[in-house]
Amino acid sequence: MRVRLIKKLTIENYLKRKGNSNRSSFEGWLSAIKHADWEKPADIIQTFSTADVLGKGCKRVVFNVGGNNARVICKYAFGEKRVHLFVCWIGTHAEYTRLCELNRQYYVESY
Repeated sequence: MRVRLIKKLTIENYLKRKGNSNRSSFEGWLSAIKHADWEKPADIIQTFSTADVLGKGCKRVVFNVGGNNARVICKYAFGEKRVHLFVCWIGTHAEYTRLCELNRQYYVESY
């Protein structure tokens, strides 16, 4: 199924904030998504070997963009005719690491 990217404007806003330094990397990532044909989450990994499909039924995937310079977290939904890919968060590798640490801390403190 073809992929429909939702919230592409989030990517444009990120690139403007970061000075467009990763624009060519994101253009390559967007082109790969535009031409992707996915039937199941494992197909995401075939298109992007460095992506991580997150577990526990959260239906999210983390993409490494620009040689691991940026991370993009997306939620995916496989429909009858196409896959919807929702951009949820974009940041640098360091920002992603901090986000993960905060998330782990939240879960540890919650139990």
